[in-house]
Amino acid sequence: MSEVISVRVRKDIKKSLEEGGIDVSEAVRKYLEELAWKARVKESLKSLDKLLEEMPPASKGFAAKSVREDRDSR
Repeated sequence: MSEVISVRVRKDIKKSLEEGGIDVSEAVRKYLEELAWKARVKESLKSLDKLLEEMPPASKGFAAKSVREDRDSR
């Protein structure tokens, strides 16, 4: 299902776009889709940040121990 969005622009802008061979509908549609994608990504990152804030920090020496274990397992 789709919705209709109308936008008013000055005549000279519309004329310039038409003369440039730009499909305004397609350009606006792509821009809005990209904007919506960015908004979804931003919300996802906020959720991940909140999740990371709730996690306890790793114990001291955990990183070194993990790297050592990984190297020794080869």
